[in-house]
Amino acid sequence: CIDKAQIENLRHECDIDVPKGFQFDGKLSIENVKTSIHRGTIAGCEVILIRPESQNCQHIFKGGAIYGGGYNEIEAYLYLCRSALEYLKTYQNSPSILHLHEWQTSAASMLYWDVYHEEGLLQDARVVLTIHNMDNPGECRAEEFEASGISGETYMDIDKAMDERTIGHNPERMSLLKGGIIYSNAVTTVSPSYARETLEGGAAGWLGTILAANREKYHGILNGIDTVLWDPARDANLPCDFTAETCIEAKAALKKYVQTGLGLEVNPDKPLIICVSRLVPQKGLHLIRHAIDRTAEWGGQFVLLGSGHGGGDFQGLAEGEYKDHPDIRLLIMYNETLSHLLFAASDITLVPSLFEPCGLTQMCAMRYGSLPLVRRTGGLADTVVDVDSKEGGNAGSDQLFGNGYVFDGVSEGELDGALRRALDAFKGRRGWWSSMQQKVMGLDWSWSQPAAGYVDVYRAARK
Repeated sequence: CIDKAQIENLRHECDIDVPKGFQFDGKLSIENVKTSIHRGTIAGCEVILIRPESQNCQHIFKGGAIYGGGYNEIEAYLYLCRSALEYLKTYQNSPSILHLHEWQTSAASMLYWDVYHEEGLLQDARVVLTIHNMDNPGECRAEEFEASGISGETYMDIDKAMDERTIGHNPERMSLLKGGIIYSNAVTTVSPSYARETLEGGAAGWLGTILAANREKYHGILNGIDTVLWDPARDANLPCDFTAETCIEAKAALKKYVQTGLGLEVNPDKPLIICVSRLVPQKGLHLIRHAIDRTAEWGGQFVLLGSGHGGGDFQGLAEGEYKDHPDIRLLIMYNETLSHLLFAASDITLVPSLFEPCGLTQMCAMRYGSLPLVRRTGGLADTVVDVDSKEGGNAGSDQLFGNGYVFDGVSEGELDGALRRALDAFKGRRGWWSSMQQKVMGLDWSWSQPAAGYVDVYRAARK
C-alpha cells in the first residue's frame, strides 16, 4: 500500500506469527500467519511496517490502494490490529499509550484489554482513540470478527460492541467504532465544536448515545497543519515566496500569474475566489455550484480544484456553460502543487461543508493570506470568526478582530449573504482587506497547541 520509494533506510527486523481465525466444520479454528516486520523512515518519522508472508494470506492487502483496494477491509484491519499487538507482545514492548484512529484500528482496544492485558501482557499501556469522522461505524458481522482469532460472539453484547440498530435483524452486527469507544481509556475527536455536535447535535447518529454515556472521557482537540509543508516563505511550489510583511505585492504578482496561466482575464480588481475540495456531498456541492454562478454574476473570478464522486457534474459545467469563460475555471483533478499556488494567489477560499469534523483547507488558506468563507460547522466554527459578528468587529471599521466570513444553514440564500459581504469588502475597502490578509497570515495553526492537548489526554488516560 506504500510506495517503497517514499521509505528511507528500509530494513527487515524480524518475523512473527500472528493468530488468524477461520471457520472449519462450523467451529472457530486458529492458524498462525507468518508476518514480516520492517522498519524505515518516511518524511523523518520512523515507521514499523507489516506484511503477511503466508501463501494463503497474500490476499489480505491487495489492489494497490490504501482505501478501496481489492481486499476485504474488515479482514485487513483486524489483521493489522492483531499484528501490531502481537509485535508488541513478542518483543515485550509495552508503550505508555496505544493511540488508535477510526474504526479501522478500534478492534485493537478490544483485543488489548480482553486478550493481551487479560493474559498479563502489555500491562502498562492505556488506550486513546481518535475519531476523525463518525460517518462509518465499522459494521462487522460476528463471523467476520473471527478473522482476529477471537469469537465475534464475545462482543455481541449491548454493553460491548453490538450495533443496537441491528437487534432482531438477520444478521445482527457489531460496530467496531462503538467497541473502540467503550474499551478505550480516552476518546478524542478533531475539534471542540465537532465534539459538541456529536454529543448534543445529532452529528454522531445512534453513536451519540454511546458518546454521551462516555462523555467524561471524550475530548475535542483541534487538528493542526504542517507549517513546514504549508509555508509561503519557503514553498517550492510557488514562483515567488512571501511573508505577512511582503504578501500584498507578492499575492498580486501570484494572482496575475494564475490568471494568465489559467486563461482568466488579468485584472487585479476582480476578487479571485477558490475552492479546493473533495467533490463529495459532505462538502456542500450545491453551495459550490451556486457560488460559481453568483461569482460570475457579481463580477468576481472563481477557480475550482477538486475530484471525487461529484466531479462529473462539474466537468459537465467546465465543458459546457463555463467553457472558455473569462472568469471561471473548473479543474476536476487532484493536484497538490496547484493547490499551493491557488491558496497563494487567491483573495477568498470557499469552504461550504455541510459538516466538517475539523477541516484543514481554511487553515492552509489563511496561512497564505486568503480569507476563508465558510459554513458554521465543526472545526470551521472553531477556526473562523466572522468579521461582521458582534464578537469579531466589523469590516467597516479599522479594527481587526474577525478573520473571515461565516454563514449558517444550507441554503443558497444564506451563502449569498456572506459572499456578497466579502465581495463588497474586497471592492470597497482594499486597505482594510490588505490588513486582514496580513493578520490571518500571522495566526498559529501549528501542532504546538494540539500536541499539548493530547499530552493532557494521555496523562488523564493513565490516571
